[in-house]
Amino acid sequence: MSQSFLGAHDSAVARRNGVIASLSAYACWGLFPLYFKALRASPLEVLVHRILWSALFLLAISAVQRRWAWLVGVLRSPRLLFGSLCSAGLLSINWFIYIWAVGAERVVDASLGYFITPLLSVIFGVVLLGETLRPLQWMSLATAALGVLWLTVQFGQPPWVGLAIAATFGSYGAIRKTARLGALEGLALETWLMFPLALAYLIWLARSGLSTFYDGAPGQRWALVVAGPLTSIPLLLFAAGARRIPLSLVGVLQYVAPTMQLLLGVVVWHEPFQPSKVLGYALIWLALALYSGEGLWVWRRTASL
Repeated sequence: MSQSFLGAHDSAVARRNGVIASLSAYACWGLFPLYFKALRASPLEVLVHRILWSALFLLAISAVQRRWAWLVGVLRSPRLLFGSLCSAGLLSINWFIYIWAVGAERVVDASLGYFITPLLSVIFGVVLLGETLRPLQWMSLATAALGVLWLTVQFGQPPWVGLAIAATFGSYGAIRKTARLGALEGLALETWLMFPLALAYLIWLARSGLSTFYDGAPGQRWALVVAGPLTSIPLLLFAAGARRIPLSLVGVLQYVAPTMQLLLGVVVWHEPFQPSKVLGYALIWLALALYSGEGLWVWRRTASL
């Protein structure tokens, strides 16, 4: 059996495993509204539990893997520490808005944010990192802008839930891109930085008799604990998958999660989705298709050379 055939087989297996890992991550994120709907705690309490149990879960993983060396570099770099503190703040805000939106029956609006995020990340790349775009990529951004403008007219105001989610997560991604920390290390550091505030707030809730965790049913207590693995595992799956498949394919797959969220909002919870909004969403979906299709075409053309 030739060496080239073995190499091609290994590459195909790696790509298949990468697709499976990535789809698993996006499916978990797409089903997140079901989890948050089942909780009976306030959005802020859910947020701090998500931070607390994620921090402890990632601490356990780091202990098992004995991955501590990177912490030395962080402690010696005030710039990296400050950047992680900023990204932790943006991530907290993003999580809170999303949790609130699910509880407030705004799942459709929240899904819009994750449709817009990839294109907003492209804008951040151009403005902050000096990246250049090809003509069709500029066309896709203009198409998405028209979609957001149409939705603004239909809402009577900017779709602030979706825009806030996109702005916070897009900014978070831009900071994380320059932080040079892996997925596990980056999320671990962010949750560890937020841990003291989360723990202090939970202690205050318990002493005030307002804690769902201490005063609620056992089922709710365990549901809050599960927030840690549910937050961390999809991110680790995504990181594992992204290393094995082309970036253009990652770009296509990432729309699985917001599509699932949109369907949950419309089909399961019957959130309003007026026909007049379809055009705005259609323009955004067209922009995503243009951008992803152009990226996939360029990748295949480059790979064939």
